[in-house]
Amino acid sequence: MRHRFSVADAADMVALSYFVPPADLATYFGAMYLFTADRPRVADHTRADFAQIRFMLAGVGSYHFGDGRTVATPECCLLGPTSMATHFDVQGPMQVVGVTVLPLGWAALRAGDADAAADDVADLATRFGPAWRDMLSTLRATEDPARGADAFWAFVRAHLHPVSEGERRFVEEVDRWLANEQSPRVEALQEATGLSARQLARWCNRLYGAPPKYLARKYRALRCAQVLAREELDWAEVSGDAFYDQSHFIREMKHFTGLTPTELRERASIVIRLSMKRADLKDGISRLSQIS
Repeated sequence: MRHRFSVADAADMVALSYFVPPADLATYFGAMYLFTADRPRVADHTRADFAQIRFMLAGVGSYHFGDGRTVATPECCLLGPTSMATHFDVQGPMQVVGVTVLPLGWAALRAGDADAAADDVADLATRFGPAWRDMLSTLRATEDPARGADAFWAFVRAHLHPVSEGERRFVEEVDRWLANEQSPRVEALQEATGLSARQLARWCNRLYGAPPKYLARKYRALRCAQVLAREELDWAEVSGDAFYDQSHFIREMKHFTGLTPTELRERASIVIRLSMKRADLKDGISRLSQIS
């Protein structure tokens, strides 16, 4: 899969393209993406997010997690759900094919408890078998991005296991709760699901990688970040009464996006600016995936 840079791209030599999943996979995966940076080194960070499958078509690098660990990136990489902004550093030129793994996709891949994999990486070929390394070879050999996307969707469809109706209903309720409330209240999720606080924590940890209160913080901050990146608004207009004060707002934004509100507006890197364009994919991906 290849980006072909035009003269207009020459200043940055960075490109990001998205591919919407087929309708039958849209509850399992968010957008697939092809990221190219024709640079000798690419060092930046990504905001807190869902789990990701990433194939390193070119480049060698590592992730630097919030707890101080530095972990080498496998060529066939499964990045668990991230609870805060994560730094990456790659010796380029860099080319990555990735796809967002939604909670139902995590369950259908039989990837284990998401909280056990949060803020960490695993080798897909080690976890799920050598066919994943064959998929990497296929993507490297495929010139046309659209054909590469089709090949990946066909491959991953064959590797999914059935999920229960209970898992589907639970994910629908949690996604609705996180996407619709400015400051999601755990009590509202308890009412919607009929589950106890302990049951909610167990289900959210297993499928989303974090307990409900933390998920509420995460998506509250990410929703505000999307607004700030697009509109010239005061922090109070963006946050409403969801934060105690401006200092609280800034801390949460920095924790989950890696940037203060001012940095997001004025000094965000091209990698960050391009990645925020995921929200422009209105059709074909889940609403929650548009936010994170």
